[in-house]
Amino acid sequence: MNRPRLDGRVAIVTGASRGIGLAIAHRLAAEGARVCLTARRPEALAEAVATLPSGRAICVAGKADDAEHRTAVLNTVAERFGRLDILINNVGINPVYGPLLDLDPAAARKIAEVNVLGGLRWVQAAHRHEGAPLAEGGAVVNVSSVTGLVPSPGIGFYGVSKAAVTHLTRTLAVELAPAVRVNAVAPAVIKTAFARALYEDREREVAAAYPLGRLGVPEDVAAAVAFLASDDASWITGQTLVIDGGLLSAGGTA
Repeated sequence: MNRPRLDGRVAIVTGASRGIGLAIAHRLAAEGARVCLTARRPEALAEAVATLPSGRAICVAGKADDAEHRTAVLNTVAERFGRLDILINNVGINPVYGPLLDLDPAAARKIAEVNVLGGLRWVQAAHRHEGAPLAEGGAVVNVSSVTGLVPSPGIGFYGVSKAAVTHLTRTLAVELAPAVRVNAVAPAVIKTAFARALYEDREREVAAAYPLGRLGVPEDVAAAVAFLASDDASWITGQTLVIDGGLLSAGGTA
Protein backbone atom coordinates (compact mmCIF):
# COMPACT_ATOMS: atom_id res chain seq x y z
CA MET A 1 0.00 0.00 0.00
CA ASN A 2 2.98 2.33 0.45
CA ARG A 3 4.32 1.87 -3.08
CA PRO A 4 3.43 4.57 -5.62
CA ARG A 5 0.44 3.27 -7.56
CA LEU A 6 2.18 3.73 -10.93
CA ASP A 7 5.50 2.27 -9.81
CA GLY A 8 7.23 0.51 -12.71
CA ARG A 9 4.80 1.82 -15.34
CA VAL A 10 5.89 3.66 -18.48
CA ALA A 11 3.78 6.42 -20.01
CA ILE A 12 3.66 8.59 -23.12
CA VAL A 13 2.04 12.02 -22.78
CA THR A 14 1.43 14.01 -25.96
CA GLY A 15 1.32 17.79 -25.96
CA ALA A 16 3.33 17.79 -22.74
CA SER A 17 5.58 20.84 -22.92
CA ARG A 18 3.17 23.00 -20.89
CA GLY A 19 -0.31 23.27 -19.41
CA ILE A 20 -2.41 20.17 -18.88
CA GLY A 21 0.05 17.83 -20.58
CA LEU A 22 2.97 18.89 -18.42
CA ALA A 23 0.86 18.67 -15.26
CA ILE A 24 -0.13 15.13 -16.24
CA ALA A 25 3.52 14.20 -16.78
CA HIS A 26 4.41 15.59 -13.35
CA ARG A 27 1.59 13.67 -11.66
CA LEU A 28 2.43 10.38 -13.36
CA ALA A 29 6.11 10.75 -12.45
CA ALA A 30 5.21 11.63 -8.86
CA GLU A 31 3.20 8.41 -8.69
CA GLY A 32 6.15 6.30 -9.84
CA ALA A 33 5.89 6.21 -13.63
CA ARG A 34 8.64 6.89 -16.12
CA VAL A 35 7.36 9.29 -18.74
CA CYS A 36 8.09 10.21 -22.35
CA LEU A 37 6.90 13.73 -23.16
CA THR A 38 6.12 14.79 -26.72
CA ALA A 39 5.43 18.22 -28.22
CA ARG A 40 6.34 20.24 -31.30
CA ARG A 41 9.03 22.62 -30.01
CA PRO A 42 12.29 20.97 -28.89
CA GLU A 43 13.42 23.83 -26.64
CA ALA A 44 10.16 24.06 -24.71
CA LEU A 45 10.05 20.29 -24.42
CA ALA A 46 13.58 20.08 -23.03
CA GLU A 47 12.72 22.78 -20.48
CA ALA A 48 9.64 20.78 -19.46
CA VAL A 49 11.64 17.59 -18.94
CA ALA A 50 14.12 19.51 -16.78
CA THR A 51 11.29 20.25 -14.32
CA LEU A 52 10.64 16.54 -13.71
CA PRO A 53 12.57 14.28 -11.32
CA SER A 54 15.95 13.25 -12.70
CA GLY A 55 15.87 9.95 -14.56
CA ARG A 56 12.08 9.74 -14.71
CA ALA A 57 11.44 11.57 -17.98
CA ILE A 58 12.63 11.72 -21.57
CA CYS A 59 11.30 13.63 -24.56
CA VAL A 60 10.92 13.36 -28.33
CA ALA A 61 9.95 16.48 -30.29
CA GLY A 62 7.61 16.38 -33.28
CA LYS A 63 4.04 16.80 -34.47
CA ALA A 64 1.58 14.44 -32.84
CA ASP A 65 -0.27 13.89 -36.13
CA ASP A 66 2.92 12.86 -37.96
CA ALA A 67 3.40 9.11 -38.46
CA GLU A 68 7.20 9.29 -38.41
CA HIS A 69 7.09 11.14 -35.10
CA ARG A 70 4.84 8.51 -33.54
CA THR A 71 7.21 5.79 -34.66
CA ALA A 72 10.22 7.69 -33.28
CA VAL A 73 8.51 8.11 -29.91
CA LEU A 74 7.57 4.45 -29.65
CA ASN A 75 11.03 3.33 -30.76
CA THR A 76 12.63 5.58 -28.14
CA VAL A 77 10.35 4.28 -25.40
CA ALA A 78 11.14 0.70 -26.39
CA GLU A 79 14.90 1.38 -26.35
CA ARG A 80 14.97 3.34 -23.09
CA PHE A 81 12.27 1.65 -21.04
CA GLY A 82 11.43 -1.63 -22.79
CA ARG A 83 7.68 -1.36 -22.28
CA LEU A 84 4.62 0.90 -22.56
CA ASP A 85 1.75 0.86 -20.08
CA ILE A 86 0.01 4.21 -20.37
CA LEU A 87 -0.84 6.44 -23.34
CA ILE A 88 -2.22 9.92 -22.69
CA ASN A 89 -3.68 11.56 -25.81
CA ASN A 90 -3.59 15.20 -24.74
CA VAL A 91 -2.85 17.09 -27.97
CA GLY A 92 -5.66 19.31 -29.20
CA ILE A 93 -5.97 22.40 -31.38
CA ASN A 94 -8.59 25.06 -32.00
CA PRO A 95 -7.30 27.62 -34.52
CA VAL A 96 -10.67 29.28 -35.21
CA TYR A 97 -13.35 31.19 -33.29
CA GLY A 98 -16.82 31.98 -34.55
CA PRO A 99 -20.07 30.37 -35.74
CA LEU A 100 -20.06 27.05 -37.56
CA LEU A 101 -21.78 28.69 -40.53
CA ASP A 102 -18.61 30.69 -41.19
CA LEU A 103 -16.17 27.82 -40.58
CA ASP A 104 -13.45 27.30 -43.19
CA PRO A 105 -13.58 23.64 -44.28
CA ALA A 106 -9.78 23.48 -44.30
CA ALA A 107 -9.70 24.53 -40.64
CA ALA A 108 -12.35 21.94 -39.81
CA ARG A 109 -10.32 19.20 -41.47
CA LYS A 110 -7.21 20.21 -39.54
CA ILE A 111 -9.07 20.18 -36.22
CA ALA A 112 -10.49 16.74 -36.94
CA GLU A 113 -7.11 15.46 -38.13
CA VAL A 114 -5.32 16.45 -34.92
CA ASN A 115 -8.03 16.11 -32.28
CA VAL A 116 -9.71 12.91 -33.47
CA LEU A 117 -7.61 11.01 -35.98
CA GLY A 118 -4.40 11.92 -34.17
CA GLY A 119 -5.53 10.18 -31.01
CA LEU A 120 -6.78 7.15 -32.93
CA ARG A 121 -3.49 6.83 -34.78
CA TRP A 122 -1.50 7.00 -31.54
CA VAL A 123 -3.55 4.10 -30.19
CA GLN A 124 -3.14 2.13 -33.41
CA ALA A 125 0.61 2.72 -33.46
CA ALA A 126 1.04 1.81 -29.79
CA HIS A 127 -1.08 -1.31 -30.19
CA ARG A 128 0.94 -2.55 -33.18
CA HIS A 129 4.45 -1.56 -32.14
CA GLU A 130 6.75 -4.57 -31.98
CA GLY A 131 9.23 -3.21 -29.45
CA ALA A 132 6.89 -1.79 -26.83
CA PRO A 133 3.21 -2.36 -27.57
CA LEU A 134 0.66 -1.29 -24.99
CA ALA A 135 1.08 -3.86 -22.26
CA GLU A 136 -1.74 -6.07 -21.03
CA GLY A 137 -3.32 -4.25 -18.13
CA GLY A 138 -2.40 -0.93 -19.71
CA ALA A 139 -4.50 2.20 -20.04
CA VAL A 140 -5.28 4.90 -22.57
CA VAL A 141 -6.67 8.24 -21.37
CA ASN A 142 -7.93 10.71 -23.96
CA VAL A 143 -8.35 14.38 -23.12
CA SER A 144 -11.78 15.43 -24.35
CA SER A 145 -13.75 18.52 -23.25
CA VAL A 146 -17.12 19.62 -21.91
CA THR A 147 -17.53 21.33 -25.29
CA GLY A 148 -18.13 17.84 -26.64
CA LEU A 149 -21.12 17.46 -24.31
CA VAL A 150 -22.90 20.80 -24.67
CA PRO A 151 -22.82 23.48 -27.39
CA SER A 152 -20.19 26.14 -26.73
CA PRO A 153 -20.55 29.39 -28.71
CA GLY A 154 -17.57 30.34 -30.83
CA ILE A 155 -15.75 27.01 -30.51
CA GLY A 156 -18.41 24.80 -32.03
CA PHE A 157 -16.27 22.60 -34.23
CA TYR A 158 -13.74 22.09 -31.47
CA GLY A 159 -16.71 20.71 -29.53
CA VAL A 160 -17.69 18.52 -32.45
CA SER A 161 -14.19 17.07 -32.50
CA LYS A 162 -14.27 16.45 -28.75
CA ALA A 163 -17.65 14.75 -29.02
CA ALA A 164 -15.97 12.44 -31.50
CA VAL A 165 -13.15 11.82 -29.00
CA THR A 166 -15.72 10.79 -26.40
CA HIS A 167 -17.32 8.27 -28.76
CA LEU A 168 -13.91 7.12 -29.98
CA THR A 169 -13.07 6.40 -26.35
CA ARG A 170 -16.13 4.19 -25.90
CA THR A 171 -15.50 2.31 -29.14
CA LEU A 172 -11.82 1.69 -28.45
CA ALA A 173 -12.67 0.55 -24.94
CA VAL A 174 -14.79 -2.25 -26.38
CA GLU A 175 -12.26 -3.18 -29.06
CA LEU A 176 -9.24 -3.27 -26.73
CA ALA A 177 -10.91 -4.99 -23.79
CA PRO A 178 -10.00 -6.86 -21.71
CA ALA A 179 -6.29 -6.21 -22.26
CA VAL A 180 -6.29 -2.39 -22.26
CA ARG A 181 -8.69 0.06 -20.66
CA VAL A 182 -9.65 3.28 -22.50
CA ASN A 183 -11.19 6.28 -20.75
CA ALA A 184 -11.35 10.03 -21.20
CA VAL A 185 -11.53 13.21 -19.17
CA ALA A 186 -13.66 16.19 -20.19
CA PRO A 187 -12.46 19.41 -18.55
CA ALA A 188 -14.25 22.73 -18.59
CA VAL A 189 -12.17 25.92 -18.70
CA ILE A 190 -8.71 25.24 -17.31
CA LYS A 191 -6.31 28.10 -16.61
CA THR A 192 -3.79 27.50 -19.39
CA ALA A 193 -2.39 29.49 -22.29
CA PHE A 194 -4.57 27.39 -24.62
CA ALA A 195 -7.80 28.57 -22.92
CA ARG A 196 -6.70 32.09 -21.97
CA ALA A 197 -9.04 33.79 -24.45
CA LEU A 198 -12.01 32.25 -22.62
CA TYR A 199 -11.27 33.92 -19.29
CA GLU A 200 -8.56 36.59 -19.63
CA ASP A 201 -9.48 39.91 -17.97
CA ARG A 202 -12.78 38.46 -16.73
CA GLU A 203 -11.83 35.44 -14.66
CA ARG A 204 -14.07 36.35 -11.72
CA GLU A 205 -17.07 36.74 -14.04
CA VAL A 206 -16.41 33.41 -15.77
CA ALA A 207 -15.76 31.58 -12.49
CA ALA A 208 -19.09 32.82 -11.11
CA ALA A 209 -20.84 30.29 -13.37
CA TYR A 210 -19.05 27.42 -11.63
CA PRO A 211 -20.70 26.09 -8.45
CA LEU A 212 -17.26 25.44 -6.93
CA GLY A 213 -16.42 29.10 -7.45
CA ARG A 214 -13.21 28.86 -9.47
CA LEU A 215 -11.79 27.83 -12.80
CA GLY A 216 -9.87 24.60 -13.08
CA VAL A 217 -6.10 24.32 -12.99
CA PRO A 218 -3.98 21.73 -14.83
CA GLU A 219 -3.42 19.76 -11.64
CA ASP A 220 -7.17 19.11 -11.39
CA VAL A 221 -7.07 17.28 -14.70
CA ALA A 222 -3.78 15.54 -13.92
CA ALA A 223 -5.16 13.99 -10.75
CA ALA A 224 -8.12 12.51 -12.61
CA VAL A 225 -5.92 11.20 -15.41
CA ALA A 226 -3.57 9.51 -12.92
CA PHE A 227 -6.55 7.79 -11.29
CA LEU A 228 -7.88 6.49 -14.62
CA ALA A 229 -4.41 5.27 -15.60
CA SER A 230 -3.94 3.39 -12.33
CA ASP A 231 -5.20 0.07 -11.02
CA ASP A 232 -7.59 2.02 -8.80
CA ALA A 233 -9.68 2.30 -11.97
CA SER A 234 -9.20 -1.34 -12.99
CA TRP A 235 -12.94 -1.92 -13.51
CA ILE A 236 -13.56 1.34 -15.36
CA THR A 237 -13.41 1.55 -19.14
CA GLY A 238 -15.27 3.44 -21.87
CA GLN A 239 -16.06 6.32 -19.52
CA THR A 240 -15.60 10.07 -19.80
CA LEU A 241 -15.00 11.76 -16.47
CA VAL A 242 -16.26 15.35 -16.47
CA ILE A 243 -13.98 17.77 -14.61
CA ASP A 244 -15.93 21.01 -14.55
CA GLY A 245 -16.40 22.36 -11.02
CA GLY A 246 -20.13 21.67 -11.36
CA LEU A 247 -20.55 23.83 -14.49
CA LEU A 248 -22.74 21.47 -16.51
CA SER A 249 -24.89 20.57 -13.50
CA ALA A 250 -25.65 24.28 -13.16
CA GLY A 251 -26.64 24.51 -16.83
CA GLY A 252 -23.48 26.26 -17.97
CA THR A 253 -21.35 26.01 -21.10
CA ALA A 254 -17.62 26.48 -21.63
